[in-house]
Amino acid sequence: MNKALWSAAAMLGIGVAAAHAQDANLGRNLAATCANCHGTNGQARGDTVGALAGMPADRLVSMFNAYKTGERPATIMHQIAKGYSDDQLKAIAAFFAAQPARK
Repeated sequence: MNKALWSAAAMLGIGVAAAHAQDANLGRNLAATCANCHGTNGQARGDTVGALAGMPADRLVSMFNAYKTGERPATIMHQIAKGYSDDQLKAIAAFFAAQPARK
């Protein structure tokens, strides 16, 4: 293999490693947009909106999809949920499910 090809292969490997490093934080990064209403890490305060922390991921995905399709009524969540892909919603749900529930 020539030097240019080895360099290209090495750069590709670095790019793949960087993408995986970003993916490790994808759920957290996407979930950060929920903090305005649902609190930091899904730890909502008060009774206005529900806490997401500690909720089972499959339940969260189901709720997100119900908002996305309009099956579940909402003031804003139906618009927000439509802005995420199914994989992104799963990543968000996994992040919140891994957070300790507020006591």
